[in-house]
Amino acid sequence: MTDNLPPGVSLSDFESAIGELRELLPLDSIVIDNPAEVRSYRDPWRVTPEEVLPSAAVLPRNVEEIQDVLGVARKYRIPLWTISTGKNYAYGGPAPRKAGYIVLDLKRMNRILEVNEKYGYAVVEPGVSYFDLYNYLQRTGSKLWIDPAAPGWGGVMGNALERGAGYTPYGDHFVFQCGMQVVLADGSVVETGMGALPQSNTSALHKYGCGPSVDGLFTASNAGIVTKMGIWLMPEPPGFKAFKISFPNETDLVPIMEVLRPLKLNLVIPNGTPVVGPIYELGHVATRAQYQDGKGPISEDALRKLVSDYDVGMWNVYSAFYGPPPIIENNWKVVEEAFRSIPGGKIYLEGDRPHDEAFKYRIELMRGIPNMAEYGVVNWAGGAGHLDFVPVSPINGEEALRQFYAMKERLGEYKLDYCGEFMAAWRFMAHVNLILFDVFDLDEKARVNECYNHLIDDAVELGYSEYRTHPDYMDKIANTYSWNDHSLLKTHEKIKDAIDPRGILAPGKSGVWPKHLRAG
Repeated sequence: MTDNLPPGVSLSDFESAIGELRELLPLDSIVIDNPAEVRSYRDPWRVTPEEVLPSAAVLPRNVEEIQDVLGVARKYRIPLWTISTGKNYAYGGPAPRKAGYIVLDLKRMNRILEVNEKYGYAVVEPGVSYFDLYNYLQRTGSKLWIDPAAPGWGGVMGNALERGAGYTPYGDHFVFQCGMQVVLADGSVVETGMGALPQSNTSALHKYGCGPSVDGLFTASNAGIVTKMGIWLMPEPPGFKAFKISFPNETDLVPIMEVLRPLKLNLVIPNGTPVVGPIYELGHVATRAQYQDGKGPISEDALRKLVSDYDVGMWNVYSAFYGPPPIIENNWKVVEEAFRSIPGGKIYLEGDRPHDEAFKYRIELMRGIPNMAEYGVVNWAGGAGHLDFVPVSPINGEEALRQFYAMKERLGEYKLDYCGEFMAAWRFMAHVNLILFDVFDLDEKARVNECYNHLIDDAVELGYSEYRTHPDYMDKIANTYSWNDHSLLKTHEKIKDAIDPRGILAPGKSGVWPKHLRAG
């Protein structure tokens, strides 16, 4: 058995629970006696010193087996930590919130249940990756495009439930989710929206149905286990035109954002638009050791040499147009004229830079083709680790520059490089900071942890916070949403207590704890 017991669960109760699970599930559906398999559910990029391992993992194949697991968990009050597919690196990997939880691993539920070419949607289970769905569409000759996140191994459902983003006009993944099947803590199964109508033919077409919409309740949450989800897919457009614009100065960030905002608000630029700094741009093809000895932060001279060697900008804008070619060309004229108002910009279209690897993989992402190219950026610092810090704020030039300088200064204080991009969405920008570190350097990991806590505090002082974070910081981030004596968190807790009174589903996820584990 294990010495790593779930919180508050006795050894005898744990042994009884495992015994009952073995009676209910196939033999290969329980991971407990093999230490190497249990350790595969750790966070390999954790920066805090303690290692968080589960007591066991269960791998159900269907809803009925999930219900069986929930029945045992309720009986013995054993906390479950639900994961699906992908790696979730920088956000905790597969590791549970606290040591001893049982991981509920849904990767075996990997069916593509439906692809509807006429209405442009797919229905998938939790274990379906972007590669899986893309390859299926290619094999079947579909004319539908997916919207992948940067790492193609990510889960279609998991990324949408964490409110992740991609690079086509369908890039806000939760916005383009439609219809869910959810198993609640008591084992009941719910179809949301129009799916609650028997024999419904619109569950993946209309998001709401009659009455309150609850789909959002199951995103970034511990309110239920989503086992099926509809996702809208983009019909292959009649035309596509990608562009890249590079700018030579850090201060160009101000006019870039001021130009972008009206173009985004008016949907002239239809997809998410990254504004990318040099290390984020080139970390997958270059390393810090090639430009500077020792640990960071990289000097301004070395950074300028990196930029010069690869002929990129201090900021690099990527976007694309979709639709009938005449409309594309008219919109391109508007965008080109707007960006030419910023001195020093260099404009490139697809084919202009055949050796530019960053442009290549971003074109693929904007075409809905999943790949893994961007993940190479983790090799910049050596040791291949990173932690993401992603605050959200309005698309505003002065705000962007203020954030950039503040974060660059704070990272430099801890001998870390600034590796970031601003993703301009419809009305907001997500400031994506990849805090790169060597996973084998204990001192550097300790500095990353201390720096991360300072970044959270810095952001609050400037009036913004993260939308998603690593489990180690979930409580702190949840507490930044403190208006009216933390009324939002208290509402989350009331919902948690009502639909999961035994507190078995992912205790502590997003800072929401069940009553018996709640501080105070």
